[in-house]
Amino acid sequence: MSGAGAPAAAPVDCSDLRVAVVAASWHETVMDGLLDGALRACTDHGVRDPRVVRVPGSFELPVAAQALAAAGYDAVVALGVVIRGGTPHFDYVCAAATDGLSRVALDHTVPVGFGLLTCDDDAQALDRAGLDGSKEDKGYEAAAAALATARVLGSVAGDAPAAVDGAAHTGAGAVSDLG
Repeated sequence: MSGAGAPAAAPVDCSDLRVAVVAASWHETVMDGLLDGALRACTDHGVRDPRVVRVPGSFELPVAAQALAAAGYDAVVALGVVIRGGTPHFDYVCAAATDGLSRVALDHTVPVGFGLLTCDDDAQALDRAGLDGSKEDKGYEAAAAALATARVLGSVAGDAPAAVDGAAHTGAGAVSDLG
């Protein structure tokens, strides 16, 4: 399990942000866990009524994320799961979704929380879905990362102080001081 080394950050106030969550539909049990985790993170960070959009599969995540970023959302959380099969399809879908989501974030300067599970089997996906008995909650982690990054980007633009570990940091040498 790769959860070792994750930062311990308290939720920051993101009640002023417009947030959207785009979630694939394949592997319903896993997706329900990921979506519940992302929505729980939004609640913990004070986000009211995040927009939830469902797409058929993980391949469709980037185009929906792009539309949401272009519509003015401050953060987008992308959730999906691809489970390895016996063909190269897994590699193509994972690469396309990853590259597309990265492009959305960079082209629109909007954080895209990366909640795309790329697993060898169903057991790995279930272990990361934030369900009862899961070892990790990747939906929550993806949303929390997008929200924290939105705060950092706001500080770069001068809209709000950056938050790291739940505390605002300003001044020379601070994490948010880029120049």
